[in-house]
Amino acid sequence: MCEELGFEKLLDEEGFFARLFGRAPSGAGKDPLYGPDLPVVLLTGGPGMGKGRLLRAVRDRFAAKVPVIHLDCASPVYADRADPEPGARSATTEALVEVAGRLSTWQGTGGSFAFPRLFTGLAVIATGVAEGTPEAVATEAERYENLPQKQRLRGLATGDFWRGVLRGAIRNLLTTLSGQAFDPYSAAVSNALLDALFERLAPRGRVELERIYGAYPGAAGQPRIGLRILAADFRAGGEAREVAESFLFRALREDLEAAYAGPAGWLRRVGRPGLLLDHAEAPLGERLLRAVLTDRRGGQRDRVVIVGTARRSDGGAFLHGGLPPREATPPAEYRPADGAPPTWSRRTDEGADRAPLADGVLLLRMPLLSGDQLRRETVRRQQRAEPEGGANRRRIDAAVARLSGGRPHTVIRLAAAAAAFRMPADANDRDILDAPLRLPGDDATERPVAEVLLRELVLDQLPVRLPTEHHAHWLDLLTHLSVAHDTECADVLLRHHQSGHVHHLTAHHVSRLLTDTGWPTCERHFIGDFGLRQLLVHRLYGLRPGGAAWYADHHLLRDHYAVRAAAEEQRDEAPSTGGAFRSLTAHRMNHHLVSGGADDVVSHLAATLPGRPRAWCAELLEIAQAPYPGGADARRERAQGLVPADGPPLRRTVDQLLHAVWLCEERTRPTGKETARTLAKLLDLLSIMDFDGAGLLSRTATEWSGLAENEQPLLRCTCTEQLRRRR
Repeated sequence: MCEELGFEKLLDEEGFFARLFGRAPSGAGKDPLYGPDLPVVLLTGGPGMGKGRLLRAVRDRFAAKVPVIHLDCASPVYADRADPEPGARSATTEALVEVAGRLSTWQGTGGSFAFPRLFTGLAVIATGVAEGTPEAVATEAERYENLPQKQRLRGLATGDFWRGVLRGAIRNLLTTLSGQAFDPYSAAVSNALLDALFERLAPRGRVELERIYGAYPGAAGQPRIGLRILAADFRAGGEAREVAESFLFRALREDLEAAYAGPAGWLRRVGRPGLLLDHAEAPLGERLLRAVLTDRRGGQRDRVVIVGTARRSDGGAFLHGGLPPREATPPAEYRPADGAPPTWSRRTDEGADRAPLADGVLLLRMPLLSGDQLRRETVRRQQRAEPEGGANRRRIDAAVARLSGGRPHTVIRLAAAAAAFRMPADANDRDILDAPLRLPGDDATERPVAEVLLRELVLDQLPVRLPTEHHAHWLDLLTHLSVAHDTECADVLLRHHQSGHVHHLTAHHVSRLLTDTGWPTCERHFIGDFGLRQLLVHRLYGLRPGGAAWYADHHLLRDHYAVRAAAEEQRDEAPSTGGAFRSLTAHRMNHHLVSGGADDVVSHLAATLPGRPRAWCAELLEIAQAPYPGGADARRERAQGLVPADGPPLRRTVDQLLHAVWLCEERTRPTGKETARTLAKLLDLLSIMDFDGAGLLSRTATEWSGLAENEQPLLRCTCTEQLRRRR
């Protein structure tokens, strides 16, 4: 699948990123968005929404015209590089060195970049090497020796920050101290290094270091003091180290700004440089975002375009200064479907310098695929002509649309798996999850697409703050929670499935972790994303032969709510309300229905209908809003009266109606005109029976049949509304 699927308008000549960088992919200049105060742009969306895919597409489209660096903040490579010298390196400094190193060899318009300001700070923290000898410090500092000077271009003055060539200067000066005994982090070593640095500076460079490192906290305008404090803070670790790392990131951006701001830069450089931070919710990404947002809030200005990813819909908890979501002011946002990007400006009122970091952010909401885009992708994947006038393709389209909800990555995988798949005539959408898939470039055997998606959407994207002891069983816990509706039944399942574990997660913990990962919430389903829930339900049914794990979880919840309801009745209390259901009885009946108790549910509904048709209809919808277990599905035949049923007409009609409503509410198969007619017929039959309030069901017949005919949910909730909007 093309990396740009769904992002075409964002990436084209007049798109958002062309204006953000001030240069189109063709190289044409564009009036830049925003500035001189730039927002940090965060791509928001949960797993499978294409944040990383969009960043790669931006890099591929623009990196030949403007200097754009892509950084994977979740990669372990930076921590691995820092590990040999933890006193002189960190994951953050190694990432900054990589960014500077790539830009120092950039060959686009204006040529390579030099990083003397960043180099100075890196050289000073090199004094924290484990041995602490002059030779060890020189060796560490020389790791960065290619950063301070630009590659020389034939016929052009280099405009070097430094006099001459730095190579060997630090080693020559530091080795004069060799053979002498020094304590770790000796001031003599530090002083020798500073002498080496300042001796090589041109007058302009000395002024620049005074301006930058003289502004380090506690330096009082003295660059040597600032650099010594920087090194001490870095060695101290913790929050002090974060201050030092933040300042080094500022020095890198100052180097880039200098390359653009001078007369030569103004003539030779076009557009804005960019830093793309994939997986920016990882600790490294959060530190970099926090650093640039804090600097810009404090008045530091630079032209570096920072684009990061954010799983949480609010951009990340760190942006909001500890405020709970209900009290936090949401950042500005841009939805590509709305057209032109919004205007953006920072607060300027009193207290703006203490505003939450969210004030400096623009959220770009990752777009779902439209129905047309989704259909084009599934058609593109088809391998042979369609039988029956394309009926199978239309059924595949509908299944992919419902199970994916327009989530691009899920569409990609399902469409690929469905390329040679034929849906049975009365198939449940979940049948497609067993379709085999071989990933591109993967020599391994084919795997069911459900297994691939769960690996990519759940196991490969564990919550950042999920404790390590829960990593191994996170998918299993979510699988069991796929049958939960609210926090109470989620806690029942969690207590049962974590028994014997030392460390337990509660429903509150899991809900927070799902939110942090970017999964949406729903007031009627604990797993609030319809597509993820269907993947987990499918896995739950297959965990043990015959769906035993499925039935066990539903029986556990059925029995829990039966005990609670009996306790209320014994205490003569009013029925409990709240949560996802109107009553404990409705909640119990929901789980009883999907675990083999349909006849009992019919008896309950038939007995409670007379005299309360409106409340009864609401309860019926709650009970029937449930997934169907695997195996043969006789609901359609039972709804149409083709399966013999015992009892009086009221009970038989309620039996048929329950199964018709269940078909509509499960949302994993088409309903259409046939089911709509069945609903209308059954409700009309009830409306002419002899019980109190029967006539009120005539209006319900009209309403429900109209919704069913148009594939609309009878009982709406957040996740079914998302499905409705994707049609």
